[in-house]
Amino acid sequence: MKRRRTTLLAATALLAAALTALPAGPAGADEVEQVRNGTFDTTTAPWWTTSNVTAGLSGGQLCADVPGGTTNRWDAAVGQNDITLVKGESYKFAFTASGSPEGHVARAIVGLSVSPYDTYYEISPELSTSGNSYAYTFTSPVDTTQGQVAFQVGGSADGWHFCMDNVSLLGGVPPEVYEPDTGPRVRVNQVAYLPGGPKNATLVTASTAVLPWELRNAAGAVVAHGRTVPRGTDVASGQNVQSIDFGAYRGRGEGFTLVADGETSRPFDIGTAAYERLRLDSLKYYYTQRSGIAIRDDLRPGYARPAGHLNVAPNQGDANVPCQPGLCDYTLDVTGGWYDAGDHGKYVINGGISTWELLSTYERSLLARTGQPAELRDGTLAIPESGNKVPDVLDEARWELEFLLKMQVPDGQPLAGMAHDKVHDEQWTGLPLLPSQDPQKRELHAPTTQATLNLAATAAQAARLYRPYDREFAAKALRAARKAWAAALAHPTVYPDPNDGTGGGAYPDDNATDEFYWAAAELYLTTGERQFADHVVNSPLNTADIFGSLGFDWARTAALGRLDLATVPSRLPGRDKLRRSVIEGADTYLTTLHSQPYGMPYAPPGNLYDWGSNSQILNNAHVIATAYDLTGAAKYRDGALQSMDYILGRNALNMSYVTGYGEANSHNEHSRWYAHELDASLPNPPSGTLAGGPNSSIQDPYAQSKLTGCVGQFCYIDDIQSWSTNETAVNWNAALAWMASFAADQG
Repeated sequence: MKRRRTTLLAATALLAAALTALPAGPAGADEVEQVRNGTFDTTTAPWWTTSNVTAGLSGGQLCADVPGGTTNRWDAAVGQNDITLVKGESYKFAFTASGSPEGHVARAIVGLSVSPYDTYYEISPELSTSGNSYAYTFTSPVDTTQGQVAFQVGGSADGWHFCMDNVSLLGGVPPEVYEPDTGPRVRVNQVAYLPGGPKNATLVTASTAVLPWELRNAAGAVVAHGRTVPRGTDVASGQNVQSIDFGAYRGRGEGFTLVADGETSRPFDIGTAAYERLRLDSLKYYYTQRSGIAIRDDLRPGYARPAGHLNVAPNQGDANVPCQPGLCDYTLDVTGGWYDAGDHGKYVINGGISTWELLSTYERSLLARTGQPAELRDGTLAIPESGNKVPDVLDEARWELEFLLKMQVPDGQPLAGMAHDKVHDEQWTGLPLLPSQDPQKRELHAPTTQATLNLAATAAQAARLYRPYDREFAAKALRAARKAWAAALAHPTVYPDPNDGTGGGAYPDDNATDEFYWAAAELYLTTGERQFADHVVNSPLNTADIFGSLGFDWARTAALGRLDLATVPSRLPGRDKLRRSVIEGADTYLTTLHSQPYGMPYAPPGNLYDWGSNSQILNNAHVIATAYDLTGAAKYRDGALQSMDYILGRNALNMSYVTGYGEANSHNEHSRWYAHELDASLPNPPSGTLAGGPNSSIQDPYAQSKLTGCVGQFCYIDDIQSWSTNETAVNWNAALAWMASFAADQG
């Protein structure tokens, strides 16, 4: 499902009013060359610069004096408009460039010169004084005569000198075939297997015969051996594969490798320490996603940044945000909360499931037979609230809960008690862009039934979990939940606008019955009141099979209520049937897992991987893990743990989708402030960040240029430009945090 649309080129940067035309002169172009006068032999025309850049000819090059003191790349630029691009045609983008003093970066882009200023290809080389030549091939995803070639050179504190020559955009070249480096053909969980847990691997091979395998320790000694199991062609990858099961080995250590068919896997550990770290790192991710607070370097070395959206210039801020024109005549203070993904938007719908899963991570630690609440105690996450005698995971979730409560329509206003769907910029911003540097107008979007019920559900859940630590906040949350519930009953079909995707994700959803079920479940579990029990019992979803192949997510929330009804003690009539339904759902996912040679509980219809498929896999594993909590049956524990293998490297691309975990891991996720790939002064995402993962729809232009025709697991690329396969998001990391905590508890 399409969640969002993101542009990489700042609209404000290249408006025509900001351009200064360079001296005119004759321009030539052949039938396939789209750039006019890329050699600068006699003139600079038709190239333009932003008004703060002084440029001219120098030794047959275009050279420009770039001012210091700008913030963003696009604050200073040189470019050419009216470039023709043909959808599906391949282009070779080439240029020579130099910079003085050494080490400055030029962001070279091919994109759209008019709103919404999409970027179709970009590269950001670090320039030398002597100069270098660069050449890249990409495929255009659009037909347009309003394309643009530009070099964005702002963002430096000091002024510098930029020169370029031999700029070319040559159409009709053979397309560049993208072949990902998948490393050794033995695919393993590159992080760790638990000593007493399942240990499975996948071998990619042309052989159909049974093959020998060896498990070797860090010294190279063989500590176990066996025979592979041929599995034939894996539909999810198109590969011929075989399975390896080395679960009988119960030793511990670091640096193990698996050898089969002449290939040696990437190294991995057998132990518990990695999962104990991942439990915390996946939760620490949220602090650096916070809005409205400065991120401290002493708490997150290398990730310090000023507070974002606090009405400090250039921010227009979140302290007094108006509605979109015509929607309301009031403003709200909606400071705080988490930035939803790689942009600066904050969303009640996606914030709801994210908060629920963090709170559920803590609630499971209190209720499950293997739960370890001490591992989530105060002081574990190194956040500003550490030391306040409240478990840190509750402190972190509260940062989002306080924002969710602020999004409620005030008393006396139309739709009072409903929740505004989201708050974000009026227009899309570009990359990279720190939250504190976002100059866009912020807007509240219309209240929706779904957002209102997300607020009701999470606030009700919070009321029971915060009561031992802050009775006043718990009571406040429950009051807000009741008010939201009543407002949703009064306005049951006010759905998000599926076309409201400018400046932020639309999160379209045309059915709120699942949110009603979830909210009623949480209100009942917290209050025990009959009105909520009646709604749960009378809902068709209470007996429906809600554990489908895609699992649960922000648009399918009935399972959230079902899981809590099955695990949180209550006197709900028919609770035993609900518990059995979770176990039956887990059985279905286990069947799927065993049918997949890569061992994950996910087989989407038509092999069409969904946006954020990694979180779907983890949420299906969440159901399996809950069945273990309900039954104690080892098959569910093993199935849940085996699901983590796919996320951590046992997949067709042979890479861990968690930053900082595994020898080959995702680390260029789409984000405006974790943007090291575009700006060397900015960090990669923090360790414990989950990438969205394979997405068969590959909506973004960069992925389309590389992955068109991809099969299932291969519909992914670790590049900051690929927002449809490689974004980071708070709901995806919540799924990782829940499962990482479960895995750590099994050690």
